[in-house]
Amino acid sequence: MTTLNKDGTPHTTGILYEVSPPSSKFALYCLTSKKYKKARNIEQNPNISLLIPFPHFYIRFAPSSTVTIQGKADFIPTNDMETQNVFRKKRILRLIISEIKQREQESLTFIRIKPQNKVLCYGLGFNIFKLRKGHAQGGYSVIIPQDRLFKDN
Repeated sequence: MTTLNKDGTPHTTGILYEVSPPSSKFALYCLTSKKYKKARNIEQNPNISLLIPFPHFYIRFAPSSTVTIQGKADFIPTNDMETQNVFRKKRILRLIISEIKQREQESLTFIRIKPQNKVLCYGLGFNIFKLRKGHAQGGYSVIIPQDRLFKDN
């Protein structure tokens, strides 16, 4: 996830994330400490960018396909059951949630990423050998349906 420092320079950090269920507004969630730089940056400027790579496991020389999401981030308390349920979809995230101790809850927060309506993609669904002939053709965008977006985005 990339956030913006006070001086406008980017700050990028890796995150573990989960996606909201199809029955709700589209969002991505991660868990962090309020003391980390990304949380402090979001407090002063909620604009973020998130790049999700999809590496090719068998064709190692090929560049990863990617999805880039831009949007706004806000904070959700760690005791929010709906967000905890989203986080419980993956085993590693369930373990993280189960290990949160009561005293740590005050220093932790969920970050909710509310995407803009356009998601940028590269290489997903393309034959890697065709992309070798003209890599620029692998980029495209996907529009998120209005009913899945938050009103404030």
